[in-house]
Amino acid sequence: MPQLIVTTREGEERTLEADAGLSVMEVIRDGGIDELLALCGGCCSCATCHVHIDPAFVDKLPAMSEDESDLLDSSDHRDATSRLSCQVMMSDALDGLRVRIAEED
Repeated sequence: MPQLIVTTREGEERTLEADAGLSVMEVIRDGGIDELLALCGGCCSCATCHVHIDPAFVDKLPAMSEDESDLLDSSDHRDATSRLSCQVMMSDALDGLRVRIAEED
């Protein structure tokens, strides 16, 4: 079972067990971290599940869709490591993935 390491906005680091096939957003939500709003529930229609991916993992992720990129453009906090956590699926290859919850827009 892969692990996801999440840094909250306050700097607290939490390690969560993740079932392969769940999105990073689902793992964070199910892990009890409530500062990730994910208002659309994972439908890629908002940017309230914005996270920053550890640079060591960026190349291990599938390419970002145009819709995801367009939604991230609405964030003042977008950078080269930004992703919507609903669009990143956990797998054994992502064991140890580190993400930081983005600042709230």
